[in-house]
Amino acid sequence: MAVDDLWYLAKPGPDGKKQRSQRYGRGKRWRVRWVDPNTGQPRTESFEKKPDAERFDANTQADISRGQYLDLNAGKVTVREYAEKWRQQQVHRDATAARIESEFRLHLYDEIGDLAMGKVKPAHIQKWVKGRMDALAPSSLMQVFTDVKAMFESAVGECIGKNPCKGASLPEIDSKDRFIPTAEQIHALSLALKPRLAAIAMVTAGTGLRPGEVRGLELEHVDFLRRTVRVEQQIIWSKPHGVHIARPKTKTSYRTVEVPQVSLDALAAHIQQFPPVEVELEDRRDPRKPVRRTATLLFTSESGLSLHNGGYWHRWWSGAAKDAGLPAGFGLHGLRHYFATALIHAGRSVKVVQLALGHSTPTITLNTYVHEWPGQDERTRDVLDAALTLPSPGVVTAQ
Repeated sequence: MAVDDLWYLAKPGPDGKKQRSQRYGRGKRWRVRWVDPNTGQPRTESFEKKPDAERFDANTQADISRGQYLDLNAGKVTVREYAEKWRQQQVHRDATAARIESEFRLHLYDEIGDLAMGKVKPAHIQKWVKGRMDALAPSSLMQVFTDVKAMFESAVGECIGKNPCKGASLPEIDSKDRFIPTAEQIHALSLALKPRLAAIAMVTAGTGLRPGEVRGLELEHVDFLRRTVRVEQQIIWSKPHGVHIARPKTKTSYRTVEVPQVSLDALAAHIQQFPPVEVELEDRRDPRKPVRRTATLLFTSESGLSLHNGGYWHRWWSGAAKDAGLPAGFGLHGLRHYFATALIHAGRSVKVVQLALGHSTPTITLNTYVHEWPGQDERTRDVLDAALTLPSPGVVTAQ
């Protein structure tokens, strides 16, 4: 590496004095030369003042020796350009890829998409978070932030020195504010829905299936004799593949769920009134070998399409939810929460609830529903009372 004076020649003149170069008086005077350790290509950077050039030269030498050198031009790529490249390289399920594409497009690019990656500071991220608080619920903002943070983390060492998302303050998520419907409201919702959709409310509340899992139910998945439902797939939409059959969300989402009689009765009545429909869909449960096949779906529209087509489900849901006295924004996922809390309030363990919901770990279940486990303080007091209380005088204890 070297610091060159571009205004004077390195070799003195016959009189021993410095000779002016052809560039004298034009442009920046000082130039730093080095070789990019990643590419082996020569690089240069120019400066007005010699101390600035020497400082840059020293810092660059130190970064190269520590293995922390970053390409200056790489840091000039915009957040939008890098994020698009990053998300397309990730090995995500279709639903996850579609979610991240939507998150970045709707919530990131308008705010900081045109900033150079190397220019993004923690202050930019905190300002962005604050701006999104009015548009997103705390839990949704946490999901978006997690994906954005992962994108910046991937850039560390490639085009930025450190992740600007670290240390950002996020709004607190209060899981106690989650709305849990009553049994009366669920029955009212079932009655308010149009007849061919009515059983969905009872099935979801009674099994805790995810919306995509309910849409993906086929006749062969229901065992009326054993009163169970097998979860083997879900129906989702993604930008590259449209509506299709996909694997369940996690490995533990493959499960057999016991079905209460009230839900089984609703499902039997539904099948009698609206026989299962054969729908041709692309089955991408094995992304390497997608096939088109006929799925015998339990829930479809009148035209024989999956409920995911054309927003059919949402057109009928919001009005029925309102008629049932449910709050604005209450979705089908709220019935999954009802299922979970019903198990918890009946004294079922974290592990039992985790397996019934198909969560990947008990930690997810506990973090989601920790406030729903009732009377834990009372149970703790009962245990310690029994352990610490001495027998009354004259009372004989078993040996």
